[in-house]
Amino acid sequence: MTKSGKMKQSPSSGGAKRASNSHAVAAKPELPHVTVVCAFCRGKGRDPFDLMSPLATCQVCGGTGSRQLHPPTAPCPFCQGSGIHPGLRMTCTTCGGVGTVEIPANALDCPSCGGTGRAADSKWPGSSLSCSQCKGKGLIAA
Repeated sequence: MTKSGKMKQSPSSGGAKRASNSHAVAAKPELPHVTVVCAFCRGKGRDPFDLMSPLATCQVCGGTGSRQLHPPTAPCPFCQGSGIHPGLRMTCTTCGGVGTVEIPANALDCPSCGGTGRAADSKWPGSSLSCSQCKGKGLIAA
């Protein structure tokens, strides 16, 4: 800047606009969505446990009562579609409280948990830990 407050032209710009070398980026095609009823609040949009207040909105769906997921989807094997972590009053760590999980393409049953989504279910039935290999989904990508 000069003392009068005007901007100086830099020697490299020469006062002329440069042509940009940016290329047009093709927009990614939108994937279809399915609307799934929030399992945590059962579509009511309110905190099911009234922990904060009876008027508190659901932390999973933000008060809308539903979420948008990419198909194909299936009920969450870890919480069995309830959206609630087994044995606790918190959201399921696998589906995030939605009660439904997105299925990866060419999915196979998880060899570690056998599709239950629970860690060591064969050795410890009713485990409250999700399988570390499939992250509780019961399925792995082929």
